[in-house]
Amino acid sequence: MYDTTYHRAGSLQDAEAKFAAAEDAKFLAGGQTLLPTMKQRLAAPSDVIDLGKVPDLSGISEGDGSLVIGAVTTHYEVASSDVVKRLIPGLAALAAGIGDPAVRYRGTIGGSISNNDPAADYPAALVALGATINTNKRSLSAEDFFEGMFMTALEEDEIVTNVSFPVAEKSAYAKYPNPASRYAMAGVFVAKTSAGSRVAVTGAGSDGVFRVSEMESALDANWSPEAVAGISVPADDLLSDIHGSADYRANLVTVMAKRAVAAT
Repeated sequence: MYDTTYHRAGSLQDAEAKFAAAEDAKFLAGGQTLLPTMKQRLAAPSDVIDLGKVPDLSGISEGDGSLVIGAVTTHYEVASSDVVKRLIPGLAALAAGIGDPAVRYRGTIGGSISNNDPAADYPAALVALGATINTNKRSLSAEDFFEGMFMTALEEDEIVTNVSFPVAEKSAYAKYPNPASRYAMAGVFVAKTSAGSRVAVTGAGSDGVFRVSEMESALDANWSPEAVAGISVPADDLLSDIHGSADYRANLVTVMAKRAVAAT
């Protein structure tokens, strides 16, 4: 690991000031991506600004028809929250399946979505539920926030403060995990919302999370596993690697969509 200067921010304003004063700073949430990257000498920020103790960035609350989760709230806290289980059970189940206990106790929702790993779980939930990502500068819809593999609309000095989820009538998530990393080889989040059915896929797309409109239309007509059983996604734009071909992942998307709908 290269030399770096560590800072613990006491407030959002403190984090912003420390970032502005540094030469090449990075924000740290749970550290599940940044720290391993630094240890491998693939990243060498001059300063690391820890957001973990900023009071305004943590917590789970219920709003008027919404669920709001602070950016540094851990996966474990999302998975174990009675509020999340009651309002959006699919989101609690998703968080419970991320990585292993060590990852769930340290990793955060804000850090995960800001990294936007193409095999991460949360992007599928945010897109399917029509979530809004709030930052220290603005608010963005999930579909505007995620721009491609490891790419988001965040500016370098922008901090995710919380994510606001509209409460869905039904929700569930199913994924086929890589047996070593527990990352999704294909994960499908389904939601029955006031605006209609929504289906979002993670882990399979070469450009990150994507929606499946044909499945959404089918579920609008008939919310059942059988409605999506005969629908497949084209393999052309899917990931293909040593863990599974694009055709294999295309089949997994259909299977996971069926399982997710059956779980609602």
